[in-house]
Amino acid sequence: MGSDKALLEYRGRTFLSHLIYLVLPRVDEVVAVLGHNAERIERTIPDCPRVRSVVNHDYDRGMLSSLQKGLVATAGEPDWVLWMLVDHPAVRGRSLDALVAAAERAGAPLVIPRYNEKRGHPIMLSKAIAAELLGLEANRSPQDVVRSHYPEACFVDTADSGVLRDVDRPLDYRDLVSSSKA
Repeated sequence: MGSDKALLEYRGRTFLSHLIYLVLPRVDEVVAVLGHNAERIERTIPDCPRVRSVVNHDYDRGMLSSLQKGLVATAGEPDWVLWMLVDHPAVRGRSLDALVAAAERAGAPLVIPRYNEKRGHPIMLSKAIAAELLGLEANRSPQDVVRSHYPEACFVDTADSGVLRDVDRPLDYRDLVSSSKA
C-alpha cells in the first residue's frame, strides 16, 4: 500500500482510532496490536483505560504472530474475542452489535458476518478457538483454523458491505473515501 494503514484517515480519524471508537461501546477491552512504526501509530490511539496497545516486534512473520500477540494480551480468558482487522474500517456499528448478540446466544465456536453470501470481518472467536490459534505453528495461517470450523460456525447475514471492504491498495482507499462522502 505504501503507507501504514492504521494511519490512513477515515471519517475524520485514523483507521485505528475510528475502529477503536466503534468497538469500545461493545467490548470490555480493546487491545491494539502494533507492528511497523509502532511508536508513531501508538500516539494516535485514544487515551482510555480500556484501550491498550502491545507491540509485535515479529510483525514481518505475518498476521498469525500479531493475532497471537493480541490474544496473549487479552485480560483473563474472555469467553469471546472480537478479531478486527485495521484495513476493514467501513464496518458498521450495527454489524458489530449483531455479531456480539449472536456470540452471546450461539453455541458456535465462531461468529462470522456475511454480506451477499460472502464471509467477512470482523470475526468473533470463542475461547476454544482463541486457544487453538495460540497453539498454531508459524507455518499455518489463522484462516486455516477459521475455515476448519465453518461447519459449526454461526454466520450473521448483514446488509453491511463494510464487512467485505478490505483496503489493500491505493485504489481501495480512494474508493472507500469517495463512498464515505456520498
